[in-house]
Amino acid sequence: MGKGDRKTKKGKIAKGTFGVLRPHKPKTNDKPAAKAKPKKTSKKKAAAKK
Repeated sequence: MGKGDRKTKKGKIAKGTFGVLRPHKPKTNDKPAAKAKPKKTSKKKAAAKK
């Protein structure tokens, strides 16, 4: 596993390609925090069964 192996990071760098082992951008978890939305409850009550 060296420069000629396209499946390794070193091989990807040598070839100048990108993939799973060498993504274009590093993984980050910088997603904006989702605001907590209050659950809407319906005001109607189910009709009483007779």
